[in-house]
Amino acid sequence: MNLLNRLPLRTRVMAWFSLVSFVVAGGLALATWHLSTGYMVDQRERSAVAQATGNARLVEAQLRRDPGGLSELMTGLSAEVESAVLLVDGGDWTSGGNRVDPRRLPAVFLDTVRGGQAAHQRLLLDGVPVLAVGLPLPDQSATYVEVSPMRELDRTFRFLSWLLVAGTMVSALAGALLGRWAATNALRPLRRVTAAAAEAARGDLGVRLPVTGDPDLVPLAEAFNDTAERLQQRVARDTRFAGDVSHELRSPLTTMLNAMAVLYRRRDELPTGSRKAVELLDTDLRRFRRMVDDLLEISRSDQDRSTHELVDLAELVRVITVHHQPLPPGVLDVAAHPWITGDRRRLERVVVNLLDNATHHGNGLVRLGILSRDGQARIEVDDAGPGVPEGAREHVFERFARGSPSGREASDSGAGLGLALVTQHVRDHDGRVWVEERPGGGARFVVELPEVAG
Repeated sequence: MNLLNRLPLRTRVMAWFSLVSFVVAGGLALATWHLSTGYMVDQRERSAVAQATGNARLVEAQLRRDPGGLSELMTGLSAEVESAVLLVDGGDWTSGGNRVDPRRLPAVFLDTVRGGQAAHQRLLLDGVPVLAVGLPLPDQSATYVEVSPMRELDRTFRFLSWLLVAGTMVSALAGALLGRWAATNALRPLRRVTAAAAEAARGDLGVRLPVTGDPDLVPLAEAFNDTAERLQQRVARDTRFAGDVSHELRSPLTTMLNAMAVLYRRRDELPTGSRKAVELLDTDLRRFRRMVDDLLEISRSDQDRSTHELVDLAELVRVITVHHQPLPPGVLDVAAHPWITGDRRRLERVVVNLLDNATHHGNGLVRLGILSRDGQARIEVDDAGPGVPEGAREHVFERFARGSPSGREASDSGAGLGLALVTQHVRDHDGRVWVEERPGGGARFVVELPEVAG
């Protein structure tokens, strides 16, 4: 049973349908076999006994009138091919038609007839199925035996058996096909639920299941839609809360940063301990400002749906590198000029965050590649760091994931939201982002976006 439970549900349904069909068809086949063969054998035996009884009367009458004509009469009675008639009188016997040695007949059968009781029995003679009918002739102190072939009836039985076996097998196959059809139709609502859940897991909380008229599916659809609605409302509330808090923090944070800028410029006038505290506070304030900016960006991204436009990805990246930070010669590798449909501001944030990640967490940028592959525009950012372990390659794109302290610079002001923003913006563009090992060592962050004809 444990092995059966490991099979897919559709396979189990097919197996059960096939098994039930096999059992039902097999039972009907057995019943048909027993009823039909019993009826045909009974009719054949009745006919043979009636014919043998009539023939025995003729033989008995011939014996009374003229025993010399017995041989000719018995030859006429055994006109059927492979049939035979025997007259056993004491130790002598007379036969007609196909010669049959009485000693080949079952002794019990002959003893029953000699005892004055009619009998019939099916048996095989030389591989041929026959029916032997024995009748006592008490007035003549003899025994009459008639042997008739059952070859045609045997052929009929063989044909019927093959037909019933084939019908049972076809019924089992039809049951399997019916089970597959039933499982496919029964699992169709489940596939819709799975697809909707997958859409919700990818961030589309607006997905809903259609409420059909099926009373068995209405509770499931309503429960899923209610859960998705509540989750969407909660995410919206959390997003608005994060945006409101971040917005309210900007004013006091700006005041603190301005005050810190004054202290930082005069840090040399402070004692050593105070100077160290000012430097640490400056680092944390700059990290705090970056986190507030990222939270505002996330809340704005969760709430807004920007209008996309046609963008030359290679030109956009070139402009970003010029304004963000100059790149050393040979770092920018433009192998193609793919066109995509997207929001320039969000795409700019994707590229900037990836460059900052390579600079602050990857020991410097090695290559920034723009290429086209299989209908997808690709951005590849290679760094010179130690790389990302395979088990942590999904974790680095989560919010507030900052990696190990040994891999960060002492002046790192990141809040662990940069790559999360990259993931969110790329997903909004129907693309995907991942990290892999760079040939030669280090990490390679790859962004794929659907390419359009420029």
